[in-house]
Amino acid sequence: MHQYLDSIFKNSKAENFINYAFNFNYNNCKLYRDYCNSINKETTNTNKLTDIPFLPIEFFKNHKIKTDYDKASRIFVSSGTTGKKSKHYVLDLKVYDQSLLYSFKYAFGDPKNFHFLGITPDPNERKNSSLIYMIDKLQKYSKNEGFFSANLQNFKLNIEKYQNSNKKIIIYGLSHLLLDFVENEKFNLKDFIIIETGGMKGNREEIEKRKLHEILSVGFGTNKVYSEYGMTELLSQSYSLKNELFVPPPWKRILIRDFNDPFKIKKSGRGILNIIDLANINSCCFISTEDIGEVFLDGSFKIYGRSNESDVRGCNNMLIDIN
Repeated sequence: MHQYLDSIFKNSKAENFINYAFNFNYNNCKLYRDYCNSINKETTNTNKLTDIPFLPIEFFKNHKIKTDYDKASRIFVSSGTTGKKSKHYVLDLKVYDQSLLYSFKYAFGDPKNFHFLGITPDPNERKNSSLIYMIDKLQKYSKNEGFFSANLQNFKLNIEKYQNSNKKIIIYGLSHLLLDFVENEKFNLKDFIIIETGGMKGNREEIEKRKLHEILSVGFGTNKVYSEYGMTELLSQSYSLKNELFVPPPWKRILIRDFNDPFKIKKSGRGILNIIDLANINSCCFISTEDIGEVFLDGSFKIYGRSNESDVRGCNNMLIDIN
């Protein structure tokens, strides 16, 4: 397993390990195996990438999806407010640590060149949030000072010390909270990078991504406003640095399934996203999401919204019960 993990994160041809991951998940995750068998998909009839079964993401709400039933190192919980919350039983946190590190490196370079700030709750208040864990871990990797703040006045007091830093500064933020900040204050953070982490998820009316970025760019005084695409159920992140295009790291592959036939899968086009995340080796690498999008021939993708069946959920709801 160590060789597998080392290979997918450091090998540009990580796709070579997809068949290994499928066989490992099939043989070691009973729930995934039962699902595959129920739709007549076994290891003997999955010769093509589009033949591999994708587990519906809803299963994370009702089942423990993992390949070893020993105690998990950490259970990450989604922040949805309707229905059951998704739980990701992470057997080995070192896998997530490696994945978030190399996902960041793939998009931005070495974390040591950055300060990381979070417009989010404090890690001690949301220990089961995979997003806040990620930001906290990047702070530790960088060995540079950083902070978390969900309070505008506290943020204003702390941000001044970073204005003249010789390091780059990244602010990860919940989208609705970023909007709250810029509606009440105008900043001049022209050298800062703002990374918003998703839609409004019930806290505000949804707005077009381009419009959101325009508002944040004016409010924070920077033209570097980017997006991060991640979720509780996946251990890898994708970043969008221009044209609303997300670029997955080499060990993550995005496919498209048909709106009307969940078993009709294509390598590109419009539809609902199916995701292969090889970092999910200890749960399930093959996830059928509820996100509507488009995948392009170079592997990049866009997000257009959620399918009608999906619950209102996401990282932005984690503030609801602490305000």
